[in-house]
Amino acid sequence: MEELLNLNYAHLFETELLKEISEAGILKEAKEGEMLMDIGQYITAMPLLISGAIKILREDQNGDELLLYFLEKGDTCALTLSFTRGQRKSEIRAIAELDTVLIMIPIQKMEEWSSKYKSWRNFIFDSYQNRLEEMLDTLDSIAFMRMDERLLKYLRDKQNLTQLDEIHSTHQDIAYEMHTSRVVISRLLKKLELEGKLKINRNKIELLDLN
Repeated sequence: MEELLNLNYAHLFETELLKEISEAGILKEAKEGEMLMDIGQYITAMPLLISGAIKILREDQNGDELLLYFLEKGDTCALTLSFTRGQRKSEIRAIAELDTVLIMIPIQKMEEWSSKYKSWRNFIFDSYQNRLEEMLDTLDSIAFMRMDERLLKYLRDKQNLTQLDEIHSTHQDIAYEMHTSRVVISRLLKKLELEGKLKINRNKIELLDLN
């Protein structure tokens, strides 16, 4: 674990903090699609991503999901700290978007390190800011973009995240994450296919030209 920390976080944290993370953290590997945290659970640890990606989802009263943002290598989800105060239950769901390696940091270490290490305090503040900006971006896309524009943005984000020209998701999967119906997504994907932007295959979408 110490080597992984040095490779990914030595530019952010001092040696003493890296040593404490190595001692307190738990190395975890998650397969694509594995749920790491569900709505209603109490949060006991916060992730530091070494590789892969995690998608963070919100759920409405009908059980429909909305994709809020992705966590990538070098990220953490500092917003989960807000659920630890007063032992509140989580209001978000975290699922591995790709095969992911992460280090789980016990929540009790968060405030201790924030007062002890300026680098950790800055890291947490930056994470809050980044997650807030990503959620505002999601809200803006819902409020101000047409559904076809939202879908294109979603596909571009997935392409940038995976660095692949294929998306292995069903139309229903995409509809869940975009909080819309499968019929709408299927119609818009077909339109994009006719425009030469992508090619639809069974449980796979080949991305050709999303510009």
